[in-house]
Amino acid sequence: MNVALVILSAGSSNRMGTAKQLLPIGDTTLLGLSITNALEANANKVICVLGANVELIKKSISKFDIDIITNKNHQEGLSSSIVEGINHIEDKNFDAALIILGDQPKVDSKYLNILMRSFEDNPTKITASEYSKHSGVPAVFPTSYFKQLQLLKGDKGAKDFLNVHKANVISIKSEKLMDIDTQEEYRNFLKSL
Repeated sequence: MNVALVILSAGSSNRMGTAKQLLPIGDTTLLGLSITNALEANANKVICVLGANVELIKKSISKFDIDIITNKNHQEGLSSSIVEGINHIEDKNFDAALIILGDQPKVDSKYLNILMRSFEDNPTKITASEYSKHSGVPAVFPTSYFKQLQLLKGDKGAKDFLNVHKANVISIKSEKLMDIDTQEEYRNFLKSL
């Protein structure tokens, strides 16, 4: 199975008050940790979608062997980054896209590999992460869904899309699905290390 892993990290971090992609974690950054986890997983290619503070963030991740693409419409919400990521890979013979967020530092390569294994076993279904009331990303979307993903709009990302296709979604539970959106969440994450 040929899987492209797409990291969404184009947001302007309004609730954080500073570019959260650049928050220090050990000897890397929040986004650097997500990229490292992605590269350690069994995906065939890693793509990172940037938007706000693009030049600054691009410099901070230049050492990684990944495709970096810019979402010039990032202020239109998460969906616009999914569209950019899918546009970038649609003609490159991938079987699926594994879409993840750049602000979920506990989502490690083990969990990403579990999602990809589920996709390999069920190649016509979407494998998504189970939250308390809905499914969300990280999620693996087979290429048969790419055209529909390219029509997404707004800041809901894939959440509504996954609910519409609920009958065709395999949801996987994990304790690793925390986002870092505020200074308090960042401090709590650092304490947990």
